[in-house]
Amino acid sequence: MPGPAFLALFSLAAAHGRPAGARFVGGHLVGDLFWSALALAAIIGVNQLGPTLFDLLGIGCGLYLCYLGIKAIRAREGGDGAVGARRPLMTGILFGLTNPKAYPVSVSMFTALTASYASGLTWDAAPQLLAAALVGFILADIILIWAAGLAPVRRMFQRHGRIITRVTGVLFVAFGAKSLLDAGRGIASRH
Repeated sequence: MPGPAFLALFSLAAAHGRPAGARFVGGHLVGDLFWSALALAAIIGVNQLGPTLFDLLGIGCGLYLCYLGIKAIRAREGGDGAVGARRPLMTGILFGLTNPKAYPVSVSMFTALTASYASGLTWDAAPQLLAAALVGFILADIILIWAAGLAPVRRMFQRHGRIITRVTGVLFVAFGAKSLLDAGRGIASRH
């Protein structure tokens, strides 16, 4: 199932074109790189930060997603409609940095890709791994921006934008609640 950022990109591109979608995705890239770097640090063996930090991040991410969701659910006809319409770059950065599933997905991805090399991974390899991830993110983002700007996709999102925005809002709240629940379980398990 597409995540909130995917749906926000398509709604934003439908309402305001590919340039707005590109700014959103460019901002989201900041978060992708942040979480990927953190995942690499954990895999290479420097996970000294402890689980409490990630639980606190989960709470912050969950609250932000719930806020965005409620805002999207309450969106009115004739408003900006798409989440991030006024400031797509900043919204993309916030989406990327508060994405509650980015860290576990990054850890899973890098673990799957580097499992056979895990014993040989050092800090010297981290820049090349992060650069490879960056190239992958950029290529995927180009494809998403292209698809989001296609006329049939834009028409569908423009025709059904209010419903899509509200459904997206419900997804945001669900993702946010899941993040809050996971963080709460993590904190409770250590006390």
